[in-house]
Amino acid sequence: MLPLEWVFWQAQQSSFFRLQARTAARGPYSARRLLLLGACSGQVRGCLRDGAAGNQFIHWPAAKVKLMSPSNTTSRFSDRVENYVRYRPGYPPEALKALRDECGLRPEQVIADIASGSGLWTRMLLENGNRVFGVEPNAEMRQAGERLMAGFPRFTSVNGKAEATTLSHASVDFVTAAQAAHWFDREGARQEFVRILKPGGWLVLLWNERVVDETPFLRYYEELLLKFGTDYKDVRHERTTEAVNEFFDPAPYQERRFAMGQEFDYAGLEGRLLSSSYTPGPKHPRHQPMLSELRQIFDKHAVNGKVGVDYKTRLYFGRLA
Repeated sequence: MLPLEWVFWQAQQSSFFRLQARTAARGPYSARRLLLLGACSGQVRGCLRDGAAGNQFIHWPAAKVKLMSPSNTTSRFSDRVENYVRYRPGYPPEALKALRDECGLRPEQVIADIASGSGLWTRMLLENGNRVFGVEPNAEMRQAGERLMAGFPRFTSVNGKAEATTLSHASVDFVTAAQAAHWFDREGARQEFVRILKPGGWLVLLWNERVVDETPFLRYYEELLLKFGTDYKDVRHERTTEAVNEFFDPAPYQERRFAMGQEFDYAGLEGRLLSSSYTPGPKHPRHQPMLSELRQIFDKHAVNGKVGVDYKTRLYFGRLA
């Protein structure tokens, strides 16, 4: 069967976007979610052209589509660094154990940690004894990582991005990306990962997905984000892992899941909220109303001055090279 071709064009501007998508296993007209990279928003029309069906077209009516520029995906955490460092969760030790047990991770192996940020995952790899190249495009985040990883001589900070790491060909045993791969240009990133991996090298993707409905507090917190978040609906947790297959395809991969959690007093909960790039910052008119509502939610649900935030850590791994 010939590949399907999704064709998008923008009615309000002359920009034209064309993306190729392999036939999805879910059905001939159900392709994976596509990430459009551009610098504008507008009325977008689309159609599906099936070469195997005599170039038949299925059209979608015009719809508003928000196109996020690559610069936005890099800079959106610039003013969140300190809260990110202090209040974001780390990763469960079971994730690292899984890599040792199932991927043969050894201390002498070299790792490229892509979008390493402040180093929450990077530190675990360094503590395992690995040499780690922390590749980070955001200057503020990269500087935070350099400061926090200063005690690890096997850490090297790299000004690069997933699609252009600047690392040498076939130079690393593992490529990892924690809480970040949903921001990458998947085709460009995968090509770069294949280039820098040694033969038999592993790609590892992981996310902490916040639980949204298992307690009354978590349900109210989710409603707060839906109400005040600037683009939360576009980047919320269930969207982060939708395109995992695009990084590995056609290589097989495996998934493991682990539970973890955090406890916060009010100051910690506020810091955790403000570490998220989709919450309005201090100069936004909805910033203070959001914090006022957060305070009410905390006061209603806190037990002994604390609330719990639960996560499910999703770990994906497979060989690319």
